[in-house]
Amino acid sequence: MGRRKRNSRTLGKAELRLASVKSISQTLDVGEGLTVKDYTEKIERVRQSLEAYNTTLSTIDVLLTQLVENEQELADYSEKILRGIAYKYGNNSHEYQMAGGTRKSDRKRAVRQSVVLPN
Repeated sequence: MGRRKRNSRTLGKAELRLASVKSISQTLDVGEGLTVKDYTEKIERVRQSLEAYNTTLSTIDVLLTQLVENEQELADYSEKILRGIAYKYGNNSHEYQMAGGTRKSDRKRAVRQSVVLPN
């Protein structure tokens, strides 16, 4: 399952407000550097940041999938190597133990406890 992409409520509101402001004047300047042009640039900057963020999330999802697949492949290969060593040297050999396996003679056997049923 992919990561949830983000949406921006602030961006939506700003786009609606910009449309309303443009209906007053396409080149409105209310002073102190507050212009339609700057407002449009800020909206576009947020839109690009949001797009970059969502694209990066998609890339991360792909990378995570690849990582999980590679880990599973490595785990399978490790198991095959250990089985190969067990086949060649035996599963009670020192080589098997050196490769990370538990020697057959070192394994604890499960002790079954008998249950006494009351009469």
